[in-house]
Amino acid sequence: MTPIVTIRDLTKVYERGGVTVAALDHVSLDIEHGEFLALMGPSGSGKSTLLHVIAGIDRPDSGVCNVGGVPVPELSESELADWRNQNVGFVFQSFNLIPVLSAFENVELPLLLMNLNKAKRKQLVDTALELVGLADRAHHLPKQMSGGQDQRVAIARAIVTDPKLIVADEPTGNLDSHSADEVLQILATLSSKPIGKTVIMVTHDPRAAGFGTRTLYLEKGRLKE
Repeated sequence: MTPIVTIRDLTKVYERGGVTVAALDHVSLDIEHGEFLALMGPSGSGKSTLLHVIAGIDRPDSGVCNVGGVPVPELSESELADWRNQNVGFVFQSFNLIPVLSAFENVELPLLLMNLNKAKRKQLVDTALELVGLADRAHHLPKQMSGGQDQRVAIARAIVTDPKLIVADEPTGNLDSHSADEVLQILATLSSKPIGKTVIMVTHDPRAAGFGTRTLYLEKGRLKE
């Protein structure tokens, strides 16, 4: 089977205080369907930049990044927005939930950009909340739930559109160890059969990386052997 992500000779350079920094230095890799890939490395190693290029948030200076056969960096801004909404689910360290909206309403947000009726949206939101074990918290506000529950709502929001790819940037960074384990187990379940999502996670925590199926290390913009 063709990899879901194909990256060849990817380079991204930033200027910082008059100094040129290679965030990505000729990176090449393949990511398979259903893989749970952990990206590790010190701060500034390029792991978040790599995640952002794959997810279509950032553009490389050169190289190839195909996701599901789509040359993501070649899309226009409007095409990128549509592509991200249909193909990528995002999970962030800080949850990024809207405080005045319930868990249900937060999860429903990405669906409002799609041509779906209210009944279909409800069905999809209910399914997503059930998958993360929060069907009974649908009408709770973020402040009425624990950090771990808020992150599980964020995961439900990430998967509600049935994306091919889930990208998670330090998803357990603000959680205690028990809540972190719950979140990581959900991500591992989503990547395994029969669901089979591809999960790419940036983490500093070797224990979190242990939940994945493969770990890659970056240092100064390069993949380490």
